[in-house]
Amino acid sequence: MKIITTIFRIFTGCLFIFSGFIKANDTLGFSYKLVEYFEIFSKSFHFFEYFIGITTPLAIFICVFEIALGFTLLMGARVKLTLWLLLLMIVFFTFLTFYSAYFDKVRECGCFGDFWHLTPWQSFSKDLILLVCIIILFIGKKHINALFGKRMENILLIFFIGISTAFPLYTYNYLPVFDFRAYAIGKNIPEQMKGVPDEMKFYYLLKNKTTGETKEVDSWPPDWDKTYDYVSSRQEVTKKGIDPKVKDFTITKPEGGDYTQDIIENPDYNFLLICYDLDKTNKDIFGKVNDFASLCKQDNVTFALLTSSGKETIDKFKKETGATMDVYNLDGTVLKTMIRSNPGLMLLKAGTVQDMWHYHRFPSYNDVKQKYKIEKQTPRE
Repeated sequence: MKIITTIFRIFTGCLFIFSGFIKANDTLGFSYKLVEYFEIFSKSFHFFEYFIGITTPLAIFICVFEIALGFTLLMGARVKLTLWLLLLMIVFFTFLTFYSAYFDKVRECGCFGDFWHLTPWQSFSKDLILLVCIIILFIGKKHINALFGKRMENILLIFFIGISTAFPLYTYNYLPVFDFRAYAIGKNIPEQMKGVPDEMKFYYLLKNKTTGETKEVDSWPPDWDKTYDYVSSRQEVTKKGIDPKVKDFTITKPEGGDYTQDIIENPDYNFLLICYDLDKTNKDIFGKVNDFASLCKQDNVTFALLTSSGKETIDKFKKETGATMDVYNLDGTVLKTMIRSNPGLMLLKAGTVQDMWHYHRFPSYNDVKQKYKIEKQTPRE
């Protein structure tokens, strides 16, 4: 039992640390996923409404909680408390993932961020496995011994909590350290919009004109219409295709028109300012933004603002900030996925992401121009 307990202890502790670390790497993205959960569950369980306004601090807390519990389990520290907290956490998340899977509410759990996408049923299965692991650890808890003395244990615990708190705060205030999204630096957006279609096989039900017998074939017999009458057809997927990683990426103007290709296939450098919701956008940075956009205009470098907000909100926002750049519309979920900052700046060339900046690190145009050797461009027609 001691060996089994040790194996499950290492597995469970490492998985909680890994899960917490991956979510902490994209704190804002995890908070978006929590909002999705709470908005759906609040329709059936109204108390979830109170969590919607605190998803960011809650996301940070969950990350720290998972990592800290993983470390305490590995260290054998405060075994009884650790196991009870792990049990309560996994029971709660097992309920959420079961509800989500059974009622088809949330299509992706966000357990491992963009690093590893799990379906709702896969996520529920994962939580069931962890539940079994924790129950086994309860049974064999007498075999979980502390690796360090109390003094060293407390020092390490404070250290791990400090690190696991600092990391999600950093990624929230800047950008993810490890970027697994389809819009990461170096990714080509047009390529990410391509998928692989399903491979299909078609079957045809034919009826013999003379005998009245029917048969199903997967190819048309020679001169089939002389012998048979067509009855019906069906198709089967012989090989599942691959969905495009970038979906719903259509850039329009508030007045209408599709400008997607104009922007993502621009062969020159072009800047996109991502403001998924103008009402929630940090406006204090727009002194720097407007100066940046003006210098871009002098070099005929495209600088466009992308938002999901409507025309009235856009007009109001321009008056408040003095923004004069062109404004386009794009799906809000896509914009939140493109960059974890509102606003956030992205540099493209021929549809490939060259760089991106959180508004806390908004760059100067001259620094970017020098780094990427951006030259004055010929105006595009």
